[in-house]
Amino acid sequence: MENTKVSGDRPRSSGVLPAADLARTVVFAALIAVLGLFPGFYVGGGSVPIVLQNAGPLLAGSLLGARRATASVALFLALTAIGLPLLSGGRGGPAPFLGPSGGFLFGFLLSAFVSGLLVTRLKRTGLPTLLLANAAGLLSCYLLGVPFLAAYLGNFHAALVQTLVFVPGDAAKVVVVSLLASVLHRALPGRLPAGAKRAG
Repeated sequence: MENTKVSGDRPRSSGVLPAADLARTVVFAALIAVLGLFPGFYVGGGSVPIVLQNAGPLLAGSLLGARRATASVALFLALTAIGLPLLSGGRGGPAPFLGPSGGFLFGFLLSAFVSGLLVTRLKRTGLPTLLLANAAGLLSCYLLGVPFLAAYLGNFHAALVQTLVFVPGDAAKVVVVSLLASVLHRALPGRLPAGAKRAG
């Protein structure tokens, strides 16, 4: 049941300081990096691993809203691109962005943005809204990942088949992330950026 009304991604309250935004950005970038400690694994000769890390952008969007969540993912990707081994399997540097996983990595940005935008624009933080927002965020990641993989492989059908392997696990991540975000929004009403109410 939808129970918590929210408003825009950017509260008008002067109580939210730039330092607080920076802290949240760094914390969630670190969280996404921590999820990379869980090693990815390849199924059926696929060229893109199944990872836990793509749950991070969804959780960031659910809790921080589009702007802050996207900033967190951008920070994580920037640190990865300069060589820090933050991706699952200890990968880092520019190579992962140019390989078969590249589209999904860039899709992390869109995933965080879309999920965060929907949570704040729908003005609810109940479980149904979070499920919808995170499902849309996940699909938006696929919208970048699948064509990129198809271009890399030179075969759209092969890319689509490889991506179907991700669907059951990713669906479970959407449910788990949505449940966790719902609990946190109820525990901290109005204190999380994605659930902050406009002053006045």
